Amino acid sequence: MLNQSAHAAVKTKGSLFELLYRRFVTRLGHAQAIGAIAHRLCRLGWKILQDNVTYEERGPTVNKARAHRRVSKMLRELRSLGYRVDLRPAP
Repeated sequence: MLNQSAHAAVKTKGSLFELLYRRFVTRLGHAQAIGAIAHRLCRLGWKILQDNVTYEERGPTVNKARAHRRVSKMLRELRSLGYRVDLRPAP
């Protein structure tokens, strides 16, 4: 049942589990990546039931925040190397 849930979670576009699967499948292969997602779903279910917390999907917001942090880190690094960087939106 957990494997079937993992397959469904991986196919949901923009979900956290899709991102995890893409990261795991390159190193582990499909079967072990699905197993890792199933294990994470099991732990998540346990946490929800044990501590009575609500689950909040963070998929796309995590990506936007990560991209923003990466841009600021790259800007800092370029400025520390002596470059002047002006950000303008792409046309």
